[in-house]
Amino acid sequence: MATILSKVEAESLCKKILSYSKAETCEINILGEERGNLRYARNTVSTSGSLVNKNIAVQSSFGKRVGTATIDEFDEASLEKVVRRSEELARLSPESPEFVPPLTPQEYLESRGFVEATANASPATRAEAVAQSLELVRAQNLTAAGYLENYKGYTALMNSKGLFAYYPSTNVDFSLTVRTADGKGSGYATKGYNDIQKLDTAAASRVAIQKAQGSVNAKAIEPGKYTVILEPTAAAVLLENLFFNLDARSADEGRSFLSKPGGKTKLGEKLVDERIHIYSDPQHPELPTSPWAGDGRKQEKINWIEKGVIKNLTYSRYWAEKQGVKAVPPPKGFIMEGGNASLEDLIKGTDKGILVTRLWYIRTVDPQTLLLTGLTRDGTFYIENGKIAFPVKNFRFNESPVIMLNNLEAMGKPERTVSGESFQNYMIPPLKIRDFTFTSLSDAV
Repeated sequence: MATILSKVEAESLCKKILSYSKAETCEINILGEERGNLRYARNTVSTSGSLVNKNIAVQSSFGKRVGTATIDEFDEASLEKVVRRSEELARLSPESPEFVPPLTPQEYLESRGFVEATANASPATRAEAVAQSLELVRAQNLTAAGYLENYKGYTALMNSKGLFAYYPSTNVDFSLTVRTADGKGSGYATKGYNDIQKLDTAAASRVAIQKAQGSVNAKAIEPGKYTVILEPTAAAVLLENLFFNLDARSADEGRSFLSKPGGKTKLGEKLVDERIHIYSDPQHPELPTSPWAGDGRKQEKINWIEKGVIKNLTYSRYWAEKQGVKAVPPPKGFIMEGGNASLEDLIKGTDKGILVTRLWYIRTVDPQTLLLTGLTRDGTFYIENGKIAFPVKNFRFNESPVIMLNNLEAMGKPERTVSGESFQNYMIPPLKIRDFTFTSLSDAV
C-alpha cells in the first residue's frame, strides 16, 4: 500500500479498520509521510537521507476505560490485530475521569497546505538548492553548515460516531549557519514554506554571509537595558512561549501567567500594547494549516489577542464541558499582525540600540510572569544614528514576552519564519522593543 493515500483511499482504509471494532466507541488515526533531507558541514555535503513512515493508531473505549494501540503494518491480519489489542488494553485500564466520547461529524474549512512542486521535490532538487548556497559561501572563503528538508504527507481520522477528517500537506525547511575562517564571525538564516518554489537558498545564504562577515571583532559593551530590534527569528522563540501558554485550565488552576488570585483569569483583560493583534487562521495564504485538531475539532480563524486584550484561551473538551464553555483547540500556527516597515526601516529609525539576529537556549525562569532567559548568537550589532555601527559580544538576557509586548515601540512587516527552538512556523514581524534586559556577556559566537 502506498505511503501517501488519497482521501478516498484513506476513508476506505479507516472503514475497514472500524469494521473489526467491538468496542463501545472507536477512533482511528492514520499518518503517512515521506521526508527527504540534505545536511552539509564544512562546505561539504555530509548526509543525504530519506524517511518513509506510515502509522495507524486505534483508540477503543468501554465506558470510561480507554486503550490505544499502534501499528505500522497495513495487511488485514495486522489491522484486526491492532484493533483487538486496543480493546484488550481498554478492558485492563482503570476508568479515566476525564474521558469524553468521540465527536460526531464536523464541517471543516478548506485549507490548501499541499503543493505539488514540494511533493515532487527530489534529491536532485535538494542538491541544486544546497549547491547555490555552497557556491556563495566558498567564494567568500567562509564555512557553512546547513540543513534542508522537504516533506509531504497526510493525516486522517475516523471514529465510530461517523466523523471523518483528512488533510494532506507539504513543507520545506532550510537553515544555515556561516562562520568566518578564524571562527570569530557567525551568521544565521532560516526559511520555511509549504511551497518549495518560494525557497531561495541563495538569498538566505547572502543574509547569513553578511551577518558572519559583519560580526567579526565584536566589542564588549556593558549589560543593561537597551532598545532592541528583534528579527522575526529572534522574536519567534520568545513569543511562542506566550502562544503555547494560552491554556484555560492552567490559568483557571492558578498555574499560568494568565492566572489571578481567587481562581480568576485575565481573559478579557488588556495584557499588552493595544497595537498587538495575534490570531490563527487555517486558511491563511502564507501559513495554511490543518482545518481540524488532533481530536477532530474544527479549526477556525480565532483572535487570541486583539488590541492588546486576551480574547480567547484554548480549552480541552473535558475542561470546556466542566466550565460550561465552548471547547477551543490549540491552533497549528500563529500570526502576529505588524506594520509595513522593513527591518532596514526600523534600523534607520533607531538612534541607539541593538540588533538581535537570533536567540537560543531559551529556558523558563518564572512561569507566573513568563520570565525567560537565553542567549543571543550569530550576529548581534550596535545601532547608532540609524546605522549598524559595530558588532557586539553576545549577551544573556532575562525578559518576559508579556513585558516585551508592553514595551513595544514599532513593528515591521510580518514574514513567515521558523523557530530555532520548536521548529514551528509562524508569521511574525520584526519588533522594536525598549528596555530589553541583558544581564551578562557571553563568549559564544
